[in-house]
Amino acid sequence: MNITKEQNGVMTKASKRQLKKIKRRRATECKLVRPSNSNPGYFKYNVTIQEKDGTKHTEPCYGIDMQDAISRLIWKERTIKVERKLNAGWIFALWLTLMVWPAVVLTESNQPIFILYMFGGVFALVLLGSWWDNYVNKK
Repeated sequence: MNITKEQNGVMTKASKRQLKKIKRRRATECKLVRPSNSNPGYFKYNVTIQEKDGTKHTEPCYGIDMQDAISRLIWKERTIKVERKLNAGWIFALWLTLMVWPAVVLTESNQPIFILYMFGGVFALVLLGSWWDNYVNKK
């Protein structure tokens, strides 16, 4: 008999073979818990996620319906991944580059227009940061 489920918490041979076929994470179960207390019209869901190695964990998420809740959970995980890679060192290097490049590029002109370019670069960096914050924390 070829059983693909766990029996009393022990993985069977067939389920181990099936795990080798899994190439991506999967949402295996999603349960409606309750309506949201703080946002009317939204619901709380518990999503059970199966990783590539077969481990399972449950994540809470909120949404108007189940599809919205799962898409919000995926969005949250993606932004956490990006924020881990984009640390303060990269932000400082970008800021330093925006402050230095106008002075390096415009050394031949005798006008202090490069100061305007430096402030414009920093202003663009602040706008980019606020846009990213709004994009990450969109409602």
